[in-house]
Amino acid sequence: MEHALSPATLAELRRPRPYPAVSVLTPTHRREPDNAQDRVRLRNVVAEAKRRLEADPAVSRERRAEVARELDRALAEVDLTHAEDGLVIFAAPGEHQVWSLARPVPERVVLSDTFLTRNLVSAQAADRPFWVLSVSADRVALWSGGHDRVAEDRSGGFPRTRDRQNFDAERQEQVGDARIRDEGTRQFLREADTAMAEVLRDDPRPVYVTGEQAALSLFDDVGTVAKCAVHIRHGGLAHASPEAVWQAVRPVVVEQQRKTADSVAQELEAARGRRAFAAGLDEIWRSAREARVRLLAVEENYRVTVVDAGDHLEPAADGELDAREDIVDEIVEQCLETGADVRFVPDGSLGDAEGIAGVLRF
Repeated sequence: MEHALSPATLAELRRPRPYPAVSVLTPTHRREPDNAQDRVRLRNVVAEAKRRLEADPAVSRERRAEVARELDRALAEVDLTHAEDGLVIFAAPGEHQVWSLARPVPERVVLSDTFLTRNLVSAQAADRPFWVLSVSADRVALWSGGHDRVAEDRSGGFPRTRDRQNFDAERQEQVGDARIRDEGTRQFLREADTAMAEVLRDDPRPVYVTGEQAALSLFDDVGTVAKCAVHIRHGGLAHASPEAVWQAVRPVVVEQQRKTADSVAQELEAARGRRAFAAGLDEIWRSAREARVRLLAVEENYRVTVVDAGDHLEPAADGELDAREDIVDEIVEQCLETGADVRFVPDGSLGDAEGIAGVLRF
């Protein structure tokens, strides 16, 4: 199952497909007893997607069978043992993907000529992704991080390992910090810096660099990435497990996120004074459609179901057929599409703004 959504991956998901491109969304649960029905619910929503294919006169028999096979293959790949809060399946002729999201999604089946990506985009923004680069004299590892985990990432040719013919680890260890000052090590770290710069061009995120102080200093000296990164003095992580890396970086990540939340609050307060402040779902929704939002702040668990009344949104009644359960995700995607900075903040942070607020461009 997929977790990390890079800009290149998102662009690929959004390209037009031969009809029908099927998007299947269902909420999932991490723990018992809530997860007991996840498997049945997933099979039911996939069955609903097949029924929709069967009933659609625009879908030929051959294409219906092909997409149904892709749905079955996707279903077989789902691992609910490691479920998060939402699951998305994409299926189209000749392809399928399964995405696990750390953010709830509404149960939905959509047939179109593109995949439904707004829930992925919102979940990625809420996950606040970051990179961890673990540096040592003989290995540089890259980790992709989110709100509760890191996983090793092989973008940019990582992990990068020093050529053993030119690196005698036992001899190097005997000479203390001088081991990391030789020209071979400088070149090795310089190449890692260049590779990381390319990763950041494709997928810009905050960067945390870990290592012994000597390694951090040299990495800072030979390249550019470390100069804009948060340094964490912790050796051994280039060879460590994902859990060990997460435990080492977690306190620093949490502190950085707290500082970010504080800066968002300050920006929102300043916007009030110059009348560039918007708050509440209806006002933010209108501003997002007009591409006026420069900074969007959303409380982490803010969800609301509405109906579109034309010029405004109204709370949806139970069972409303036209209800939009993921309007917050839709707003997040719209704001990101128009260049806004989207920040998720702890619940209750926005006070009387009712879960969502923004700074306007004009």
